[in-house]
Amino acid sequence: MKEPKYRRIVLKLSGEALAGSQGFGIDQDILHSIAQQVKEVNELQVQVAIVVGGGNIWRGVAGSSKGMDRATADYMGMLATVMNSLALQDALEQQGVHTRVQTAIEMRQIAEPYIRRRAIRHLEKRRVVIFAAGTGNPYFSTDTAAALRAAEIEAEVILMAKRVDGVYDSDPVKNPDAKRFNDLGYIEVLNKGLGVMDATATSLCMDNSIPLIVFNLNEKGNILKVVLGEKIGTFVGRDA
Repeated sequence: MKEPKYRRIVLKLSGEALAGSQGFGIDQDILHSIAQQVKEVNELQVQVAIVVGGGNIWRGVAGSSKGMDRATADYMGMLATVMNSLALQDALEQQGVHTRVQTAIEMRQIAEPYIRRRAIRHLEKRRVVIFAAGTGNPYFSTDTAAALRAAEIEAEVILMAKRVDGVYDSDPVKNPDAKRFNDLGYIEVLNKGLGVMDATATSLCMDNSIPLIVFNLNEKGNILKVVLGEKIGTFVGRDA
């Protein structure tokens, strides 16, 4: 097998991806598939950190749009990410992959508090680290959390696992003629409002020169392909 192109990665999973076709909650088959794919990458001595969203359980923006206090709605969303993180940890541990969950909001009975040096040490020991509860602050998305943690742990790339096979100029579900981009620059993403990740997260990646690769999570083996450097999905970076 080829040598991995990346040695330390942040894998960003949306909460919706965990729900699968049921649209809500956690699809155990998808969870098992993700755990298997992460195990394959971990066995190549690649250090894997994961940030997972919570949209399959609760979306803070949706709650605030119906009159709920925005900060309260966002904190509820952070708790949803913790639930997803614990489910993912359990699936990985069943595969024999040593895993740690670190939360931005302290809850000692179920997870470690986020400590940057401890997270890096776990990665060096080939433990998968799952960062839960976003940044710990309302008004910031889990995309921003992924960008922030990637910068803090000096990850080489953020892998954006989606339900589509890259970034399009319009919604490919609604528009069959939507064009897929192979490569993009950070400024293009911001100027065109392409929705790869929110503007705060994109700017953070740009400021720290962290490339993004957007790819289809539903095709088994894609995480490994990206880590090995195969050209799939859409690459976002300065060299685009």
